[in-house]
Amino acid sequence: MPYIPHSAEDVRAMLAAIGVRTVDDLFEDIPKSLRARRKPRLPRPITELELQREAAAAAAKTETFDRMNAFVGAGVYDHFIPAVVQHLAHRVETVTSYTPYQPEASQGNLTFMFEYQTAICELTGMDVSNASMYEGGSACAEACLMAVRVNGKGRRKILVSRGLHPEYLRITETYLRNIKDVVVEEVPLKDGVTDLGALARMADADTIGVLVQTPNFLGIIEDGPAVAAAAKAKGAKLLVCADPISLALLEPPGAWGADIVCGEGQQLASGLAYGGPYFGFFAAKQEYIRQMPGRISGETVDVEGRRGFVLTLGTREQHIRRDRATSNICTNQGLLALRGLVYLAALGPTGLREVAEGCLANAHYAAERIAALPGWSLSFPGKPFFHEFAVDGPLPAERVIASLRRKRILPGVALSRWWKDAPNRLLVAATEVKTRKQIDALAKALASAK
Repeated sequence: MPYIPHSAEDVRAMLAAIGVRTVDDLFEDIPKSLRARRKPRLPRPITELELQREAAAAAAKTETFDRMNAFVGAGVYDHFIPAVVQHLAHRVETVTSYTPYQPEASQGNLTFMFEYQTAICELTGMDVSNASMYEGGSACAEACLMAVRVNGKGRRKILVSRGLHPEYLRITETYLRNIKDVVVEEVPLKDGVTDLGALARMADADTIGVLVQTPNFLGIIEDGPAVAAAAKAKGAKLLVCADPISLALLEPPGAWGADIVCGEGQQLASGLAYGGPYFGFFAAKQEYIRQMPGRISGETVDVEGRRGFVLTLGTREQHIRRDRATSNICTNQGLLALRGLVYLAALGPTGLREVAEGCLANAHYAAERIAALPGWSLSFPGKPFFHEFAVDGPLPAERVIASLRRKRILPGVALSRWWKDAPNRLLVAATEVKTRKQIDALAKALASAK
């Protein structure tokens, strides 16, 4: 944001417009005992040019992601964002759009919500979508709450695969902790994927729903149809946390019986941003639409027969009824969802598939190069993976990361943070933006890590 100083004449004009004499008068409601007794000692005034140079010099000392050769994923991924996304999504009428509760003032906003919902349905293979949620973790939790509403009568158990992002799992457990008579149980992994035998034993007539992530936190593609069969055999709802980029290549969850599909939309042009803000997506079967959280934009016609859009199937009051609310998430990440829509529209099915193929090819090339190094191996050989995979090395993963960081390489994430019994295990991500030269540099650095 540019710094625009005010002259003394500007200040006098503004004060006159609001009816006060001095700037100090603006603070007259604050007791003097709470005000600073002396003015701060500020450095000498400098020119705008000097300030820019000083700020640039300070910024140059910061280690930013794009200045490193980074292979970090674990739920947040580095994808190329076309210039058209920023250009269209940040037009002033979009950035400052009015609340969609007043459709006469926000038809553009409601239109993009409707188109976004359509794109999410096409991507996931589901019937209906909301207009986005806060992020992937709370979307998973809301999926479980929705399952309780539609299938909780006489049932009390939510089964969650250990392959779900550990932070999503904690969020889900927190959301459901105080829901009466509902418990969350973890289904263990076997060879990096959901243990289908354990799932079959744990699923029973008491099970409300089964939540699985695919590709899972370790990057491995789950056997969705098999998980669906185990859940459906006991009358449980199937909840799927999906990677939206992977859906350009993989069969959508709706095709193998998912009741609710949700996930993190960061991959759809939200950038990295040190953890947020991002947006969550959420889709479901048509029959559950009235139990779906968040906003829904619907198509209609006005009194003159013209096509228009309006929030539908849910009032504002629906979201503020505490324990009786459909959801206590009463807003959406509109601007970020718009970025996701522009991204999907700009790429189209063919472009999105090319991005996914690039992720797949780079990840597999990186896995082959690392697995060929002395002392290194794939943690789960033979398992299909998308743009992320786990490897075991000869040294503790934290030590490897520290060693390579000195070479301006971020090799991945240490899985010992969540799996204490795997201190040498590293989670490596390679999306479509990586080059073979960068991957070769990673392999070379790993070979000499100390």
